[in-house]
Amino acid sequence: MRTLLLSTMVSVSLLSFVSQAVAQQAGPSANATRYGIAVVDVSYIFKQYTHFSGAMEALKKEMESAEGQLKSERDAIQGKEESRKQYNAGSPEYKQLDEEIARLKSDFNLKAGRIRKDFLEREAQVYYQTYLQVSNSVKHYAQQHNIGLVLRFNGDQIDPNRREDVLRAINKPVVSQNNIDITPDILALLNRGGAPGGVAPAASAAPPTRR
Repeated sequence: MRTLLLSTMVSVSLLSFVSQAVAQQAGPSANATRYGIAVVDVSYIFKQYTHFSGAMEALKKEMESAEGQLKSERDAIQGKEESRKQYNAGSPEYKQLDEEIARLKSDFNLKAGRIRKDFLEREAQVYYQTYLQVSNSVKHYAQQHNIGLVLRFNGDQIDPNRREDVLRAINKPVVSQNNIDITPDILALLNRGGAPGGVAPAASAAPPTRR
């Protein structure tokens, strides 16, 4: 009885090992090393990369706070415009308020312009730093797996009823790929901290399953 139980446990273990091996061979990047070529969906990585999402969310909250402050200043200017209506157009009080409102509007427009420029520049830096992280991780992965060429592709589903989707499908550089998609591997590498010596920060969240 004990021998039979041991044999059964060994068989289950072997079956589990074989199943895992088959699953790995059938994975989306199973043939990348075999062919020495791979594809990666950079847009998908940007959408799912936890550090990028967190940075953009933080920037969004700062932007909302700044917009709230600008709204308060804009409301204050509108209040002065309402107050100006109680005076005659040629009166000293009207002229004084008119000059003050003009100055406040000028200062407001300059401040709003600086804030928008600052946020656009910071957003561009987030995108740029994330692209460097993705690029470094792809290079590291390619070196580790003896992959000589990595092409960018888009794995999104095509909606035949959407003109832009159809045009994207027609113009995409990669028409077909046979299990050389390393996107899940790169995403997992990034969310673990990125390539050694690279610029990708660590993140604790587990990567989502690739489509």
